[in-house]
Amino acid sequence: QVQLVESGGGLVQAGGSLRLSCAASGRTFSTYAMGWLRQAPGKGREFVAAISWSGDMTRYADSARGRFTITRDNAKNSVYLQMSSLKPEDTAVYYCAARKTVLVPTSGVWDYRGQGTQVTVST
Repeated sequence: QVQLVESGGGLVQAGGSLRLSCAASGRTFSTYAMGWLRQAPGKGREFVAAISWSGDMTRYADSARGRFTITRDNAKNSVYLQMSSLKPEDTAVYYCAARKTVLVPTSGVWDYRGQGTQVTVST
């Protein structure tokens, strides 16, 4: 069982930056690929970024590539999403997710997901 708790969301102006954090419980954190998903008002949940269990492979949605960076610290059971050059269309609830796989998932069902943190980007 893995429990995920996100933090770091908030209100930011367009062009600004935010760093999201996700703290995971459980002693097997390092065996899970981790990801960030988001859901904007009135839209479905979408993939943002993912990182392999070892941290040496990452994948990004086209909308995030070049602006967002996903990292992890297995010693701290944590994963992060550094977001820069934020746009109003990045406004969404951001979810941390975990999947037990050696791959770097960009789609499909995740094994665990947190409660989410709100990110609002104003014009």
